[in-house]
Amino acid sequence: MSNEIRLAFEHPSERADATAPDGPLDRISLRDHIVEVEIGAFQAERGTTQRICFNVVVEVRPVTHRIDDDVDRILSYDRVTEAIAAELADERLNLLETLAGRIAERILLEPQAVRTFVRIEKLDRGPGALGVEIVRSTDDLATKTATPHADTTPHPHVVYLTNAAIRSPNLTRWLDQLQARAEPIILCVGHADTDAPQTGHKMTQRRVDLLALEQNAWVLAGRDDRCVVVDTRTELDWSMKNGQISVWGPSKIVLDAVDGPATGPDDPVALAAWFAGHIEASDLLLIGERPPSSSPVPVLIQDIAQSGL
Repeated sequence: MSNEIRLAFEHPSERADATAPDGPLDRISLRDHIVEVEIGAFQAERGTTQRICFNVVVEVRPVTHRIDDDVDRILSYDRVTEAIAAELADERLNLLETLAGRIAERILLEPQAVRTFVRIEKLDRGPGALGVEIVRSTDDLATKTATPHADTTPHPHVVYLTNAAIRSPNLTRWLDQLQARAEPIILCVGHADTDAPQTGHKMTQRRVDLLALEQNAWVLAGRDDRCVVVDTRTELDWSMKNGQISVWGPSKIVLDAVDGPATGPDDPVALAAWFAGHIEASDLLLIGERPPSSSPVPVLIQDIAQSGL
């Protein structure tokens, strides 16, 4: 078997390595990702689902800055599976070629991506796997007018809970009602009733106050197992798209923000309003708290005793 034929049937990662124009780039890969979906041009493929297997390799620009074991500084695997899910959800398709091209285009919109190999195979249409494989690069994307992609950005419902609300016997009922909403839910909290340590230094005090908010987030998480503390944008995006109730741990997102909040963590309601705008929330609900002086999103107010969400 010639080397070209062998490479034709190797995993996309082998082809990416062998065909790199200036030597191999860093790569991330998704192997044997199987989804049941309705797809196909034949009548027998309509009205029924079949197993489709995805193998994807994305060549990425080498990281020139320190990663520091930080998930927000790299191209996450979730971006690949989300590209697949988004294109499958967009419309029913007849051709694997169309699906592969759209997935490749969506992946290449990521800033780190340079080139991607997408292999898609039907597992139930014969004795073997029937499929296609394509390779696309950012150069290909630049030479065509890309098809606009549907906006898949979630617009969550951000809820601020006072300490009295956290302690309320109605907390479980509130969470039940919030979880029934169509939008993702992100909870924000203020400081605990005990004072945070004072450092006497502006920058270090900011860190201490942010950590104090995170401590109270963990207190809320201890009240109900559905509440999960998240502190990175990558994990937050994943939790919103997977129906998880998140409790915002603010330190990392606040400290990493290019256009950070004008207020400090000593005003947690204003900080929650900034966060709601930062993540393009649909609104901000305050339970047991007065509204901030300004907010980039609509603000709703609920009294603790009368809150029906």
